[in-house]
Amino acid sequence: MTTNARIKVAVIGAAGRMGSTVCRAATAAPDLELVGTFDLGDDLGDLAGADAVVEFSVPGATLANVRHCIERGIHVVVGTTGWDAAKLAELRDALTAHPGVGVLIAPNFAIGAILMMRFAEQAARFYESVEVIELHHPGKVDAPSGTAARTASLIGAAREAAGLGAVPDATTLDPEGARGARVDGIPVHAVRLRGLVAHQEVLFGTEGEQLTIRHDSFDRVSFMPGVLAGIRGVAAHPGVTVGLEHYLGLD
Repeated sequence: MTTNARIKVAVIGAAGRMGSTVCRAATAAPDLELVGTFDLGDDLGDLAGADAVVEFSVPGATLANVRHCIERGIHVVVGTTGWDAAKLAELRDALTAHPGVGVLIAPNFAIGAILMMRFAEQAARFYESVEVIELHHPGKVDAPSGTAARTASLIGAAREAAGLGAVPDATTLDPEGARGARVDGIPVHAVRLRGLVAHQEVLFGTEGEQLTIRHDSFDRVSFMPGVLAGIRGVAAHPGVTVGLEHYLGLD
């Protein structure tokens, strides 16, 4: 990446809700230069000579888009969800031929959401019961959200390390799936409601006590400080990094 110069940024998914907000944030940042915008059907080519690409497309296209960037030696900040273990493994394989390229995959870019996940991970070992409720606008195509899945995985790992058993639940009859999904053993519920943007609650319970950790994003601009931090930091983190917290000193 060029030193003593503005970072050249391109955005894939630039016409979407998040992509268009990223374009405005990159344009306004004094140390960044927006050099390219791409959307469905566009030829990515050399991505307008970008140093770093922000990828906010759709789950079905994101792996191919990121591979395209890697093959051209361009760092990538990824906000699109849907990254399972198989896709991450394929990505790491692609990076073996480009060891200097950094790829950040962030389930959430809001600083408060990252702190919410970290606080939930810390609280997990103290409570017998836990459930995650994520609430988003009805235009969201995937459920549960990447943030909810990531939160549940962190909680599940923390509970396992603490020697806790399964979350107590006597339910044996649930033909309609009212108890939600299970992610690493943690119940996760998805709400889709007009007027919402991105919200999540983590509910912890034990005898006589409940702890609720909640984060609310009321506008997509709340994600922009994290996106910009990702753009500025991705070149210094070669390989695949999952979670913006690794750029923020929260390891």
